Amino acid sequence: MTSPRSARQGANVHAWVELLRLPALFTVPGDALAGAAAAGARPNPRTLVAIASSLCLYEAGMALNDWADRAEDAVDRPHRPLPSGRISPTAALAAAGGLTAAGLALASTAGRRPLAVAGALAATVWSYDLVLKRTPAGPVAMAAARSLDLLLGGVAADGDIRRALPSALALGTHTLAVTTVSRHETQGGSPWAPLSGLATTAALAWSITRDGTERDRQPGRDRRLERDLHAGQDLHAGQDLHAGGARMEGRDRKPGRDWQPEGARPPGRAAATAANLVSLRGALAAVYAATAARPLFHAALNPSPQLTQRAVGGGIRAMIPLQAALAARSGAPVTALLTAALAPAARRFGRKVSMT
Repeated sequence: MTSPRSARQGANVHAWVELLRLPALFTVPGDALAGAAAAGARPNPRTLVAIASSLCLYEAGMALNDWADRAEDAVDRPHRPLPSGRISPTAALAAAGGLTAAGLALASTAGRRPLAVAGALAATVWSYDLVLKRTPAGPVAMAAARSLDLLLGGVAADGDIRRALPSALALGTHTLAVTTVSRHETQGGSPWAPLSGLATTAALAWSITRDGTERDRQPGRDRRLERDLHAGQDLHAGQDLHAGGARMEGRDRKPGRDWQPEGARPPGRAAATAANLVSLRGALAAVYAATAARPLFHAALNPSPQLTQRAVGGGIRAMIPLQAALAARSGAPVTALLTAALAPAARRFGRKVSMT
């Protein structure tokens, strides 16, 4: 038999899980992982620090959001932890402040550059919740926060932040669309926001499935590699030809078969790897599109509060396959698969606790 004290403790824990929207946490690690991949770096211990910092700042934003919306939620969503009295506004604000401080402290252990990005991210989160949320700049601020979170992973891994900008823009664009739809989740509204979200989803999925090699590549670095390759070929051309001729003297030449240097042979393994990456990127882009588009389509047909909330939840969950697809586009299949593995957990726990 459960004691009254244990029941109260369990209810208090559930209230904090609801306030912090813990299932949405599964959408956070992919930001840093995709950022490291897009920046041309491998995940390292500082990537884990960036993920921990992101988790703290994300949850700080959740607590601060409900503190700022407590009067509105008392009318539209009285079941939420603050208006229902399960958590006091003071406790929620203290949690937001403490989590922000923890996120910045963690980022500082990764270096000055990660701390600077984390500071900009924290400032954006607080500005959004306290000032910008109900202004036209609100969705843009939320998009900037998600983009900064991806860039935090890039700088923490000591990568080239310029290479990560296209991926940050893609993630920010998706966040902009989801935030625009979320403005109507309590009272419903026009179908135009879900329709614009559908168009954004289609555009992002298309941009990911096309070959992003040339766009994400560093021109200067590629020119150096090409110059070094040609220099090496010129240097060893005579040796290769001589060795090739010596080898051919002891063999029976087949009609129509000419000897070729090693460097001229088709790179079969590299071509297979590239083809696998294209397939993985396409599959993840399709999962992203399916996850986001279906609830958006239903909300466009009937923009009721319930269907709009489902569209927002689908947009949040769709961030995981989007992050994974961005990692695959950057040539990091293992990172992509690890990120995608978070999606089932987000979906499972999202059925128990709302992400919105």
